[in-house]
This record gives sequence, C-alpha cells and structure tokens, in this order.
Amino acid sequence: MLFLTHLQDICHAQADKVAIELSAEKLTYQQLETGVQQTMTYLLAHGIGEGDRVAIQLPKCLPFVLIHLATMRLGAISLPLNPAYPARETEYFLSDADVKLYVTAGDENPNFASATISTNLADFRQMVAQFEPSIKILPNERDQTALMIYTSGTTGRPKGAQITHGNLTANITGLHRAWGWRADDILLHVLPIFHVHGLIVALHGALHAGATAILLPKFTPQLALETMVNRRCTVFMAVPTIHKRLVEFEKSAEYDLSHMRLLTSGSDRLPDDLFTRYQSLFGHTLLERYGMTETGMNLSNPLVGERRVGSVGLPLPGVEARVVDPESDEPLPDGEVGEVQIRGPHVFKGYWRMAQKSADAFTKDGWLRTGDLGLREPDGYFTLKGRSKDLIITGGLNVYPPEVELVLSELPAVAASAVIGCPDDEWGEQITAVVVLRAGHRLTEAEIIAFCRTKLAAYKAPRRVIFADELPRNALGKVQKARLRESAC
Repeated sequence: MLFLTHLQDICHAQADKVAIELSAEKLTYQQLETGVQQTMTYLLAHGIGEGDRVAIQLPKCLPFVLIHLATMRLGAISLPLNPAYPARETEYFLSDADVKLYVTAGDENPNFASATISTNLADFRQMVAQFEPSIKILPNERDQTALMIYTSGTTGRPKGAQITHGNLTANITGLHRAWGWRADDILLHVLPIFHVHGLIVALHGALHAGATAILLPKFTPQLALETMVNRRCTVFMAVPTIHKRLVEFEKSAEYDLSHMRLLTSGSDRLPDDLFTRYQSLFGHTLLERYGMTETGMNLSNPLVGERRVGSVGLPLPGVEARVVDPESDEPLPDGEVGEVQIRGPHVFKGYWRMAQKSADAFTKDGWLRTGDLGLREPDGYFTLKGRSKDLIITGGLNVYPPEVELVLSELPAVAASAVIGCPDDEWGEQITAVVVLRAGHRLTEAEIIAFCRTKLAAYKAPRRVIFADELPRNALGKVQKARLRESAC
C-alpha cells in the first residue's frame, strides 16, 4: 500500500489522535485529512493538475505540511525549497523545474512560475476551510514522481532528484520495520522540512506510524531537552551539530532522558568522541545511519544489537549495498575502500530533465553510484570514508579526510575541522586542514602538524593549517568542502 493511501487509512482509524503539534497549533489525524482535502481543492482552483510542479518556500509551519501532502495527493510534484535561499538561487530552481505554482510567505513575484501565492501563514487554515474537501482519487502509480528535491550542487549546478510514490513507500516501510516505529511514539522534530531527513525520514515516518510529531520551529538545547522530558517524547532525530549542542549545554546533565526509545544521528559523520560523550551524559547510544537525497535511507545501525562507533551499520530491509572499484564497478573484498553502491525500490528514478546525468548515475545492472567511499566489514557493517570527490591523492597515495579529521578532534583546543586537498605542483595535492579553535584556546600551525605526525603516517598529516572562525555548512550542518576549496586553495 502506497504511503499516501496508508496515511489516509491512519487518519480515519485514529481520527481524534493528535498528529502534529507546532507551537500552539494542533492537528488531529482527522483534521489533517480534512485540511489536506480542502487544500487539494484550493490547489485545483489554481490550476494544479497531475505532474505540475508546486514549489513550497515556507518556514516550518502547518501550511507547508498541508500543501506538500495535498500536492502529492493530486498527482502533482511537491518541490520544497529552503526559505533561506537568496533570490538568485530560488529563481534557478523555479526556472529549472518549470514550476506551475510558487507558494511563499514573502512578497516575491518571480517571472519563473506560472503563478505565485503569497501566503498569510496565520490565516491559511481558516482560508482553505472555505473550500469543499476534494474527492479526487489518490495516485496509485508507484513510478509517478511525488517529490523533487534538489541536490546541493557541489559538483555542478543543482540537480532535481525525482522521488516517486514507490520510493517514498519503500523507504518508510523499511524504516518502520528497522526502527520499530509505533503508534504511541512521540517524535520531537527539530529538523528543517525542506530536506529528506526532516521531511521523509522524520515527519513522514511519524505519520506513517500514526504517531504524534511535535515540531519545533527553531532549535535551542534548553527547549529541546525540556520538551523531551515534559512531553515524554520517545523519538528524536538530529544531525551531529545538534547533538553536539545538547552535549555542550551547561545544564544538560539535569535532564533525565531515560524514557526515550530512539535517538538517531545522520546527514553528516558523527564524531567518535561525541558518540561516547552522549552515552556518558544521557545514557543513550546514538543510532547512526546513512542516506542521501536520491535514496532516502540506505544503511542503519540496528535498533537491537551493536551500534558500532564510526559505522553507519547494515543495509535496511529491501536495500542492497556493496563496495566496488569506482573505475571498473567490480566488487571489492571486505575491508577494502571503494565506492559504496546502492540498489533497491527506494532509489530515485533520475534527475529532472538530465537524461545523461541520470544514466551516468547508475551502473549497467542498476546500482546507484553514490560517490561515497567506504568499506564493508566481514560481519556486514559499513564504514564511510568520505566523498570520492573529497579523496586526497598526495604523492600518489590516497588520504581519506575523515581519518585526519578524527585525529584533529583529539586536540582539546579544536572545536571543529575539515581536511581538504589543494593543488600542489610537487605532490599533486597538498593536505590542508581548516581548523576552528575553541574560545580561549591557542594552537599554532606547527603544533597541529606535529601532533598529527605522532598519530598518522607522515604523508597523511596536514602540510598546511588554516584557522577559521567557523566552517561553512549547509542547512543540516554538513560541512561544504567545495566552498572551503574555493576559499582556501
């Protein structure tokens, strides 16, 4: 049963249960269903039909959820956009996607959409309540595109990843089995909802289970911890930067999280020391997993069993994973580093209007080339070693940035670091460390290089250190190494 059909059944079966809370607003499952149907009629009145692209550039709010679900229910394509995008980037997405309707909370009126709706968020529910609920039949084609999310564009212009109804369903049902989602779960949702992590993994996951999702429009450590305790939340999903802020919050030890069932980390590598500090402070072992825009979730440490530090775990139900030589696509023995490739019904159907790039993304036998380097251990656990484009080749030898970053994290004065390769006439690439120091701490370039040489082979140690006030990150906290290379090399 497809996700949207299943969600409609949940709405009828649990009509009076709260589905979503955000600030003072609440939606029961019946109110969610009615609101989605009324929003469908509203969209139909604006000419939206099957296959049309609806761009949603709103802050984290209930109108976003209603428009997103209603768009997919109409057989149209939901296109979530980061509200922080500057006008130039927004215009690229609207133009490239040939958007039929652009929904914004601002006063923008671009020339790249057939129509623009400037939404008054406070009055949206009252406004759509004037429309009769739509009785349009739900989409039932698994290969029909439901959602389009643009990649970050670190290797060229951003590409629109087309995610089908079948992809959404495969992802959610696999996670439901792997993570033991239950109807009595209460999810504390602190992530943005224009991205796979916050939208599909967290929000869709909670709705699919018939659980309650408490959405915080903005994260602060104190509010998150208070909500987890006071509302007896059971599930919390975040990125490493958020977990780090929880650990470093001065009053964190005062909060008892023993009632929590599942705390996950993703969208970037979880540092080993944060993994252990979290265990010590909160008594919980974070569950690290691995996914990407084009696939949703692929691998996960187990709900029951060893959650291995530094590992992204095992393939999820329905997912195939392997490590290959990136030049030949031939599988490599366990323990050897190569490209991680993924296959399964959750994998996207291709990039929007980019036939060649879509073809290049897959092997002849249907494996997705992720561009991520990693290795498979003999017992099936996978460990990532960074992006293939981030691999540094110096003097003909391969250096994996995470290995160097792990050593840098052992220095108490280092708050954050990123290792990149800069062009070098002698070595091919020079290992360069961009380092953010903790407030009140001092370290010299020579001291950092000397420390790394005590922990690593000499060729792996940085030859150059750049000190920065902060690292450039995307909306989910992932370090943007392409931007670092532009500024540092």
